[in-house]
This record gives sequence, C-alpha cells and structure tokens, in this order.
Amino acid sequence: MGLLSGKKGIIFGVANERSIAWAIAEALHKEGAELAFTYPNEVLERRVRPLAEGIGSKIIEQCDVTKEEELEALFNKIKDTFGVLDILVHSIAFAKKEELQGEYVNTSREGFRIAMDVSVYSLVAVTKHALSLMAGRDGSIITLSYYGAEKVVSNYNVMGVAKAALEASVRYLAADLGPKGIRVNAISAGPIKTLAASGISGFRDMLHHAAEKSPLKRNVSAAEVGKTALYLCSDLASGVTGEVIYVDCGYNIMGM
Repeated sequence: MGLLSGKKGIIFGVANERSIAWAIAEALHKEGAELAFTYPNEVLERRVRPLAEGIGSKIIEQCDVTKEEELEALFNKIKDTFGVLDILVHSIAFAKKEELQGEYVNTSREGFRIAMDVSVYSLVAVTKHALSLMAGRDGSIITLSYYGAEKVVSNYNVMGVAKAALEASVRYLAADLGPKGIRVNAISAGPIKTLAASGISGFRDMLHHAAEKSPLKRNVSAAEVGKTALYLCSDLASGVTGEVIYVDCGYNIMGM
C-alpha cells in the first residue's frame, strides 16, 4: 500500500521528462496515485503522451487552460472515467519571451494580460472545474511558484509579478476551499533546468548563483520537488494549507 493508493489526480504542465510536473507525477504514481495528464497543443502531445502511457494513464487530453470549453470537456472526461478527484497539480506559466528581458517598466499591456491569464487565473479556472469532484475527499491542490514572487530577480519581470499573484491566490483559495476539505498549497522551487526555464535570459547565472549562495551549496533537483509534492498530496500534510513551501536548498533564507 502506497501513501496515495486509490487516489485519483490530474497533472497540468508536463512538457517533457525534465519537467518539474513530470517529477511530481513520478513521485505520486510510485505511491499508488492514478493520474490524468493534459497537453496544450499537438507539438507537446508528442512528448507528453509517451510519458503518460508509460505509467498507464487512462486520460491524456488536450487542454488550453484559457478556453472554458476545453476545460469543461476535460473535467467531464475525468468525471466519466475517475468519478472523483483527489489531487490537482498546476504547473502552468507563460510570458512572452520579450517580456522576460530588459526592464519591467516596459512590460506591454497585452504581455501583462497573457502572463496573468495563463500563469495565475488558470489556477482559479481549473480549481473551479475540479470542485464538484474533490469536495469532501480531503483533496489537495498544488501549484508551482518561484522566489521571484518575493524578491526582484533579473529578467523575471512580469513573471515575478504573476507568481506573486499566484501565491496570493493560493491563500484566498485555501480560505475558500478549507470548509470543503480541500487544501491548497504552493511549492517555490529553486532554479531547475527545464524547457520553461530556457526562456529566461541569464538562467545559467541564476543556477550558479543559487548553488553558490544556498546553505546546501548546490541546486535543487526536480525529484526533490516531486517528493515535497508527494508530502503535500498525502495525509502526512493533512493540516497544511495556504502555504508556500520553499524547496531550494535553503537559498531563500540567505541575506547578505
């Protein structure tokens, strides 16, 4: 019997085998969770589907989280296949590449709107659709944040502002859903080499700096984030909600 035996979950945001979302999926699957997966377009389907099929997933669906009709179709499929939902992992963020360089003051109105819609409102949107399947099941919702939500990180710009809004959303959703038995938390992971991170200018310097300054003198791994997600999804974290948990080798505690 694993920690999550009999549990049903959905993972949003797997891009490839190096994704944090995939590391989370592996950790949850290893402990018995049955998982559904989404992909935003046909290009990413070619990467996501083999991974999901490799762990026996019965639901692998295209879903653009900015389109209500696709969200509705997805959750209808989950209802028909699983009947219930215990776990939701939201690992979705996007900003135009040109917004992740230069000065934040030059952020465009449209760039700001897109970053907020995809990176922040999508958590609210998927949660709203999941509610009827999760209520009363001691459900767990997890999203992914980063230290740029709290402190200024060069070239993170509008994404830092979006992550700050995401962390605030975690607290408001936790307050809303607590009476329904649903916990909502965020993991703030240190820099990890992923497809999404490759779009951030100077990312190699970020990795080097974090490893040099963190108490553990190294970078965190996706697998370590996966283990923290496992904790948050399991009964071991039954009293934890509305939190932002740092998994960054201690980097966030350091001052000058």
